Amino acid sequence: MSEQVRDTTANEGTALERAISGKLLYVFILGDVLGAGIYALVGEIAGEVGGAIWVPMLVALLLALLTAASYAELVTKYPRAGGSAVFAERAFGRPVVSFLVGYCMLAAGVVSAAGLSLAFAGDYLSVFLDVPAVPAAVVFLAVIALVNARGIKESMRANLVMTVIEVSGLVLVIVLGAIVFGRGDGDVGRVVQFPEGVSAGSAVLAAAILAYYSFVGFETSANVAEEVRDVSRVYPRALFGALLTAGVVYVAIGLVASIVLPTEELAGSTGPLLEVVRATGLGVPDQLFSAIALIAVANGALLTMIMASRMVFGLAEQRLLPPVLGAVLPGRRTPWVAIVVTTVVAMALTLIGDLGALANIVVLLLLLVFVSTNLSVLVLRRDRVEHEHFTAPAVLPVLAIGSCLLLLWEQEATTWLWSAVLLAAGVVLYLLAQAPWWRGDRSRESGSVRAD
Repeated sequence: MSEQVRDTTANEGTALERAISGKLLYVFILGDVLGAGIYALVGEIAGEVGGAIWVPMLVALLLALLTAASYAELVTKYPRAGGSAVFAERAFGRPVVSFLVGYCMLAAGVVSAAGLSLAFAGDYLSVFLDVPAVPAAVVFLAVIALVNARGIKESMRANLVMTVIEVSGLVLVIVLGAIVFGRGDGDVGRVVQFPEGVSAGSAVLAAAILAYYSFVGFETSANVAEEVRDVSRVYPRALFGALLTAGVVYVAIGLVASIVLPTEELAGSTGPLLEVVRATGLGVPDQLFSAIALIAVANGALLTMIMASRMVFGLAEQRLLPPVLGAVLPGRRTPWVAIVVTTVVAMALTLIGDLGALANIVVLLLLLVFVSTNLSVLVLRRDRVEHEHFTAPAVLPVLAIGSCLLLLWEQEATTWLWSAVLLAAGVVLYLLAQAPWWRGDRSRESGSVRAD
């Protein structure tokens, strides 16, 4: 990084408007974390840990908070840094490392969208249409791509409405579960039941990997640091507050789901929260809750595909990916080539056909990113800045690295294989971008137009 960037302080001016208050930042992070994953993965988690769904949820929250402490330090120390890839470049000084960190986030987003498309095409959609899952997932991704290509303003307006709806759905599940518990129905004993023949520790770790997927998203908040007022004071409060709020909601969902519905019924459903609502017997129409769940999943997929396509565009702009990927629509000013490519890859990944497998790939890729970020905190402790910033106790990034390595160790060989294939594709693209015919100064298709 240049000295000009390295010397940046929180008090200097910025070309961007500092329009994000602490409350808005809290809502932004909460909306990123609290969402589609829980609608899809409660059943998968129950399949690993039995009725004690709340335990891996709590473990995943604690592990996420460790890495969040590193983000809080780096974002408030370098409020213009812009995320994990730039933290890595600042710490290690190697563009290829920065590229791989950014590419891992990009790949995780595409895989996540593929998983969410399968969740969309499962039991929630079957309330309205009985269609094969993979073709429905492909059509869903095509619609998401069209919304993405239409424009960022339209996408963000849709996101705001869908976020309110998806949160209301989770609150509804908790309220219904509380009513069931209050009238003495359900089975409270299930919340401490683990699968037979498997040690509780192994079951919790396997389920925590899936539960971790429900907490990722907080790392994207680093990209708006330059637009936050009083970022050094506000960012840590908003970050930790949003994660704790999401943790409380997820633990409550885990308890409710286990009390209301037998584990085997949860584990066998691709629409687990719909099954919970049905089991309460409180008359909520299937169509209503399924619509809420579908909107929640669509919102998560839209956000991840917006992020992925913009990351491809940004890497192409920096000539870290072939420049053709930076082409934009002249009228809409959206990165259409990046949108097409990320959508096609997501469509191909739906052929894996297993939401749990895709969630594990996402977690593995993001754990690699988190290892880099936690290492960056330790390396950059030597770098002093003139403004005050959050400083995590030195033990936290060390514990965070250990937790990431533990979760990586628990990943299955198949997950590593798929992740390696995705990373190999990124390395090939990076090498192509370094070739002389890509690095010329000729104008690209997009000219001087930048994507929204």
